[in-house]
Amino acid sequence: MSQLTTPSLPSLWSATAAAAPATEPLDGKIEADVVIIGAGYAGLSAALHLAEGGTRVLVLEAGEVGHGGAGRNNGMVIPALTRANPDDLRSRFGKERGERLAHLVANSASFTFDLIRRHAIECEAVQAGWTQPAHSPGRARLARNRFAQWQALGADVSYLDRNEVAAQTGSPIYHGAWLAKTGGHLNPLKYVRGLAAAAIRAGARIHTHSPATAVSADGDGWRVATPHGAVHAGKVIVATDAYADQLFPQLRRSIVPVRFFQQATQPLAAEVLDKVLPAGYALSDSHADMYFARPTVDGRLVSGGALVLEHNWQKRLESHTRQRLHKVFPALGSNVRFEHVWDGHVAITLDFLPHLHELAPGILSVTGYNGRGVALATRTGKLLAEAAQGRHADDLDIPLTPLQSVPLHGVVKRVARFELLRYRWRDTREVVA
Repeated sequence: MSQLTTPSLPSLWSATAAAAPATEPLDGKIEADVVIIGAGYAGLSAALHLAEGGTRVLVLEAGEVGHGGAGRNNGMVIPALTRANPDDLRSRFGKERGERLAHLVANSASFTFDLIRRHAIECEAVQAGWTQPAHSPGRARLARNRFAQWQALGADVSYLDRNEVAAQTGSPIYHGAWLAKTGGHLNPLKYVRGLAAAAIRAGARIHTHSPATAVSADGDGWRVATPHGAVHAGKVIVATDAYADQLFPQLRRSIVPVRFFQQATQPLAAEVLDKVLPAGYALSDSHADMYFARPTVDGRLVSGGALVLEHNWQKRLESHTRQRLHKVFPALGSNVRFEHVWDGHVAITLDFLPHLHELAPGILSVTGYNGRGVALATRTGKLLAEAAQGRHADDLDIPLTPLQSVPLHGVVKRVARFELLRYRWRDTREVVA
């Protein structure tokens, strides 16, 4: 991906989060039962659950905790996949395996909020629900179908008609919506740092500024080298997702990293907050080039999107987001100001599903959260911990799939943002539900 000039304003999360727990680079040789590469949600959740079970676990992070996508997303906690419904998962993996994956997804937000409460993680967590409104009548029929499938699975969901959507979101433009009641939002940087602190308290070791530079077979396990040290462990968990590097080239080529921008408004007046997302939902709608927004505990909205072209990006992004927010929430007015803008990467898979891979005997990875990482990666961390503790792949709730590179990966990475043009064209066309 091409690099943009670093935004002049820090993220809202970095401006408000407390410092990360004290860590230091790895120096010397260490023995562990499990070594985890990547201190995001999946890696830290795996470390926490392994340490609680008495496993000697060590986490290697190339930067600081929260440096990557875990500290730079919009903080929505969503118990659903980007595109697939339970019926799609049954069709893809069979009834039993498909339903197990669907249940894992449906329970991921509750799992995340329960973990936050159990470890008293201060991260502005609000479990008010997540909704996906429909921007056309045909998409409202699709939303009703999504609701019906997740409801049949046992998920805590409801369907909102046009009047209910308007009353509960403050937006008059939608034709219906489905609501996942267990969803919500949080401060993602506070959360990932709190997760790190909980893992350390449980006995995990975390070494930051310690990129894994090589992984090689070593006796009955693996040796993971860093610039100033090495870890010998029986099992390795690779939890890098969109920030995968050349350590495992085929893993990197199995996903497409897409750059997303986030923006936070100034604190809004009380009379505006009464009319914009008054129920406190996180909202991401049915547009393929998605319109999304979520409130914060200090009265802001966080929104944003992707750009096709990067020239004059900050001015264009602000204009683009302002117009969308005014369209969705007329009560905001047309002159809303943004105080923070930042970016991060999302790992997209060709089928928009998460994938569990065995990179080599004893080396596991899950990648491709497709914008659902807060809840899904947290829940997946427990699955990876179970696998590292010896649970057979057939007993895991994400099916093990072969590692496959995206065809013409280099070309696809370069042109991925132009897919937005096709998305925007599709958004203007009605669908047959």
